[in-house]
Amino acid sequence: MSTVETPVELPRPTLSSEQSLESALKERRSVREYSHRPLTRSELAQLLWAAQGITGPDGLRTAPLAGALYPLEVSVVVGRVDGLPSGIYRYKAERHELVLVEEGDRRGELRAAALGQEYVEAGAAVIALAAVHARTTEKYGKRGIRYVHMEVGHAAQSVWLQATALGLGTVVVGAFDDAPVKRILGLARDEEPLCLMPVGRLL
Repeated sequence: MSTVETPVELPRPTLSSEQSLESALKERRSVREYSHRPLTRSELAQLLWAAQGITGPDGLRTAPLAGALYPLEVSVVVGRVDGLPSGIYRYKAERHELVLVEEGDRRGELRAAALGQEYVEAGAAVIALAAVHARTTEKYGKRGIRYVHMEVGHAAQSVWLQATALGLGTVVVGAFDDAPVKRILGLARDEEPLCLMPVGRLL
């Protein structure tokens, strides 16, 4: 897989909305059917920021992380996003931007790697959360693996609630073959995929 270092600027995240956290918690559901309408670039930017966005000058993130060691890596497989060509991108939290990894719509391949689950391909985009466990285990030993898995849950819930607040649907997918998902996303040797989140507009 070729890597093309092409930075893509994202709209700045919105820090307030008309929907309360309480109503987002009440309305949050697993959504597996989506319309064919695309996401906007601003919506995708907001979802990525919810996953691992920086929230202050000290570099702390939207989701809690043990020891502030940042083991999570966020990728997005874009199919239908206005103003953004289909492809695989890596989210760079420090600059709130995307880096193009490879062009082309790879949602069908990702669906196949996810045991044929149709909604992986149906989403306008798929957010993928991966981790470099060693960043945490070097400090906390084997227990650090547990911390990383807690952290991916925190990040996934942040994406879920943000999607709900935006009127979008998503679901966490944990059933997939690691090796092909890793290959499709272009992950490094020490990066392990932990969950996939297709996101789309409600029917």
